Amino acid sequence: MTTKKERGQDALMTQAHRSYAKGMVLYSFLKTHNQATSDDLVQDAFVKTWRYLVKGGDIVIMKAFLYHTLNHLIIDGYRKHKTTSLEVLMEKGYEPSIDNSKQMFDIFDGKAAVLLIQHLPLKYREIVEMRYVRDLSLKEISLITGQTRNAVAVQAHRGLTRLKELYRHKTTAAAIKTSA
Repeated sequence: MTTKKERGQDALMTQAHRSYAKGMVLYSFLKTHNQATSDDLVQDAFVKTWRYLVKGGDIVIMKAFLYHTLNHLIIDGYRKHKTTSLEVLMEKGYEPSIDNSKQMFDIFDGKAAVLLIQHLPLKYREIVEMRYVRDLSLKEISLITGQTRNAVAVQAHRGLTRLKELYRHKTTAAAIKTSA
């Protein structure tokens, strides 16, 4: 009985492979854009289907089952995290470079802005320094100064606005000096 059942499954899978393999490879290639991967995925779909049949699974429509299995394999391929070694990338001509110039400009600009805090009026200078240099929260600043949180927020905003004006004025003056 088992032998007859196995022969029936063999015949069913052979017929399915003859009928649907070519279309499945085309479908898979459309999704993956790689012929070798497409062939592997189709073979995996047939192997999974074969295992399902051997375990006693029932397949009503073979074509739909095969394409459903193939689609899940394609999706699994997309989800896999593909890592590429640095050696492989370097063989292909990739040269890693580190450009710290923007970071350096940001650091210099930040230091210049901190120096400009000294030119703010006293009531804004303390709040801006506590908020943006020491990185204290509005609640902490209000506890230190004895002001309400809202008053501290307003002073921090106004101080920052004045600091931006000072910074623009300074950078504009520096740009004029360098162009002259």
